[in-house]
Amino acid sequence: RDKPIRTVLTMGVAGIGKTVLTQKFTLDWAEDKANQDIQFMFPFTFRELNLLKEEKFSLVELVHHFFAETKEAGIYSFEDFQVVFIFDGLDECRLPLDFHKTTILTDPRKSTSVDVLLINLIRGKLLPSARLWITTRPAAANQIPPDCDGMVTEVRGFTDPQKEEYFRKRFSDEEQASSIISHIKTSRSLHIMCHIPVFCWITATVLEFVMKNKESEDLPKNLTELYLRLVLFHLKTKDIKYDGGAETDSCRKMNESLGKLAFDQLQKGNLIFYESDLKQCGIDIRAASVYSGVFTQIFKADKCHMFNNKQSPLSKILQKKLTVKDFYQSAVDKALKSPNGHLDLFLRFLLGLSLQTNQDLLCVLTQTGSSSETNQETVQYIKKKLSGNLSAEKSINLFHCLNELDDRSLVEEIQQSLRSGRLSTDELSPAQWSALVFILLSSDLDEFDLQKYSGSEKAFLKLLPVVKASKKVLLSFCDLSERIVEALSEILSSPSNHLRELDLSWNKLQDSELDLLCVGLKSPHCKLETLRVGVLSVCNMLTLFSMLCRGICDCGLSKISCDYLAEALKSNPSHLRELDLSSNNLQGSGVKHLCGFLESPGCKLETLRLVSMF
Repeated sequence: RDKPIRTVLTMGVAGIGKTVLTQKFTLDWAEDKANQDIQFMFPFTFRELNLLKEEKFSLVELVHHFFAETKEAGIYSFEDFQVVFIFDGLDECRLPLDFHKTTILTDPRKSTSVDVLLINLIRGKLLPSARLWITTRPAAANQIPPDCDGMVTEVRGFTDPQKEEYFRKRFSDEEQASSIISHIKTSRSLHIMCHIPVFCWITATVLEFVMKNKESEDLPKNLTELYLRLVLFHLKTKDIKYDGGAETDSCRKMNESLGKLAFDQLQKGNLIFYESDLKQCGIDIRAASVYSGVFTQIFKADKCHMFNNKQSPLSKILQKKLTVKDFYQSAVDKALKSPNGHLDLFLRFLLGLSLQTNQDLLCVLTQTGSSSETNQETVQYIKKKLSGNLSAEKSINLFHCLNELDDRSLVEEIQQSLRSGRLSTDELSPAQWSALVFILLSSDLDEFDLQKYSGSEKAFLKLLPVVKASKKVLLSFCDLSERIVEALSEILSSPSNHLRELDLSWNKLQDSELDLLCVGLKSPHCKLETLRVGVLSVCNMLTLFSMLCRGICDCGLSKISCDYLAEALKSNPSHLRELDLSSNNLQGSGVKHLCGFLESPGCKLETLRLVSMF
């Protein structure tokens, strides 16, 4: 890069380890193990900063407020120090971060609102010598303008081998560890979720509890049952620790209060709760403190208690004004209409609670008379929705809902076709396309080859979520269109893109299409390491020559196209390691531009192919 990175934005889903990562980084620095060029490190959380929403500080006063040692040491200026600010949990921010209408502030000793301080600090107007590290869930990453991100990174969690490693380290009994690993592999929902370290901890806690107490012959197979058993584990731990093993009515009341708290805040879009929120739901903060793990986990499985006022859907069911079937179907509709998907997980748990086995665990909703017939009607309603025009994210969540309802028919149908090699994408219904996306996304697929799914534009667009999640995308000998190239460019420009290798060989790209691709290649978010737009090697030429006779064309870059490509590479060359331009008739001007790219200081190219057949 031309200049040092000032700001790093790290993304990752909840529980993936972002906060632990920042804490480890800070601890290593404090213990003189790393980054000793840094003189001050100030870790903040947005949870703490939210509490200062109505107050005014200068940047120096804000540092003094949280780190009194700096004030005691008489430090009122940080311009001459190497300083790192860590802001953890942007997704929890309740401050109005408006980057387009904020007053410019350059004086670190001038007081203003905390949101104005943060915006000017992130933009580099305030204390430009400082370095910043911001963590967030992906959905909130767009709060920071792209031009403020020096680098975007992502914590992706455990790979499949690391999942096993976790459980083998967690359990000293090898047989028990193997049994738990085997069980997790049989449940698609659990196995997918175990890429999140926190979920591994939850799963290990629950399965150990169930096996130790022999509470059930069957281990939990879906999220709802797993979380319900986590609730029981914490309640039992609380009873033994504080009530001498006796069950108390306070537990039930606390569950209901926590459920109301969770749902009220869910509707408002808030991910964290403060003391004022607890009081509104009738929770005594001192009494709640004894619940420990219950307080931090139980609400995820106890949202069914949201329906506790006179106008609630559950009340209408009890008053015979709304059928149970309509109740669940209205919940599906409401979640699908949610623009940001904040009701998706709620819907999964709500439908999971409709199963009799899960109702028996916590004795909830038994008055509704939910039956297997009602559940089948809900399953059919969801499948009908899957046949409509839904986004990939909404479709995937509906498949998770089907799993919570113990229906895997659509997924098993596609899996059987894949195993037999008889899958024909020309005949897939919208629901089956969605099932295929769900299967591919849950199989930790790093490589996507469009040829396996007909190589058409329709297949590419239907499987676009899979393309976005893949590190390696193979599109050679495919019917590339401008829409496909445009989508690839958008992926390369995305802060969360995973694409490292792109193979477009044996496709005739028009100048306009290559121009579109170059927009993505120029993006600061592009991390492409290998780009192929021609024949892969000399060895393949004689074999592939006969194919040319059947009308398959190579890339054939024109002089104009080559100029565009060279300019794009020159503007963002830092990640590219391999460039394949084989079978292209490069003109002098194009070669000259490529030489300019090769001579640029940021070029790290290791392999360049320029072989021509003509």
